[in-house]
Amino acid sequence: MNPLKSGTLDLALLAALQDRPRYGLDILRHVNDRSGGLFDLREGSLYPALHRLVKAGWVESDWQPSDRGGAPRKVYQLTSDGREALHAKRQEWQTLRGALDALLCRALLTRALSRRSA
Repeated sequence: MNPLKSGTLDLALLAALQDRPRYGLDILRHVNDRSGGLFDLREGSLYPALHRLVKAGWVESDWQPSDRGGAPRKVYQLTSDGREALHAKRQEWQTLRGALDALLCRALLTRALSRRSA
């Protein structure tokens, strides 16, 4: 299963923009590279998600000249509301991760104990 389809895409995009503004393909490469190949983000998912984040007021975009002299690029950056959203989503993720870790550890412990008593 692609982890981006399980509700983490917004968090991944906000995190990709936390350090600096980026253009679309740079965001795509950053997310895919930093995930160690776990994510397979594609343009067909990226741009609708960026549009949604712009509409939510978490990201703003602006056309800027290409650093290579080519066509202008649309560059995305976090707004102050986007930074707050990133913080909140990061905390939600940590809470969820903690709960899942507890469930998984409990399941492993239960399995180990049941094998011991068998």
